[in-house]
Amino acid sequence: MIDPALLDFLKDLAQNNNKPWFEERKDYFKKLDSNFKDFTTSIYVDLNKNDTIEKVKNYRIYRDVRFSKDKTPFKAHRSANWLRAGKNRRGSYYMRIKPNENLIGIGFFAPEKEDLLRIRKELELDAQEMRGIISSPSFISSWGSLQGEQLKTAPRNFDKNHPDIDLIRFKAFYFMKSYTDKEVISPNFMSQILDSFNQGRTFLDYMTSVLTTDLNGESLL
Repeated sequence: MIDPALLDFLKDLAQNNNKPWFEERKDYFKKLDSNFKDFTTSIYVDLNKNDTIEKVKNYRIYRDVRFSKDKTPFKAHRSANWLRAGKNRRGSYYMRIKPNENLIGIGFFAPEKEDLLRIRKELELDAQEMRGIISSPSFISSWGSLQGEQLKTAPRNFDKNHPDIDLIRFKAFYFMKSYTDKEVISPNFMSQILDSFNQGRTFLDYMTSVLTTDLNGESLL
């Protein structure tokens, strides 16, 4: 389980985001963070029962302030990313624990230029398979609707009147799901995450099939 004390610590950190305050409580934070990492490792182990995960990345609580207008030194949240392994398994799973703003996610959050063009070309050719996946009742029940930044008009060299331009205009392709603090510290939070991640794998596998083939369906691996 996620330790309820972690949420309390993050709330206090948001109100006292400075190095002296944090340093006084650093040992306590390490104890809470050890619990958090045990939680993310358990998810890693479980995901590998039905998928192949390269690693779990637990993001640092220290912020990189070099190129940011926000100079507060710490992130008032804990987050992790589970990266799928191998060229034939694309996409990732994500979780953020932040008081009143907890969420999990799946998908392609910042696709490379070449991958984005390949996805758009696939949607231009035939978007029905993707639509079938993301519009199924079970998928919508777990993940809701597709999210991601969109262009205001058609991408360059794409027809603005294309019937699937609503999908082609996306610059990222992901799904997010929110949780209350009460849900986060409940005994079944991990099982809820895993159920949603497993439900979302149909989308990840479809996108993988697109990114590992050409427009003729020939493997690029």
